[in-house]
Amino acid sequence: MSNRMNEIMKVLTITSTIFLPVTAIAGIYGMSFHHESSPYDMPELDGYHGYPLVWCLTLASVIGLLADYRREGWLGKGGDDG
Repeated sequence: MSNRMNEIMKVLTITSTIFLPVTAIAGIYGMSFHHESSPYDMPELDGYHGYPLVWCLTLASVIGLLADYRREGWLGKGGDDG
């Protein structure tokens, strides 16, 4: 029973840590910035490649975390005892 609960907790933790950076990126870039009223604007919002760059950043964070978890042996095959 304890082993099963540990496996469930591991899956929930992995899922949470994968969605954490995605949520943070979406939260930051989902805010409305008024360029004329604040010096703290985000210049990449006016850039031609701003939207694809945010998607690349999001996908890179998810792929990086999944690769790290697989290398550590927490997800599928990988790690020292593979």
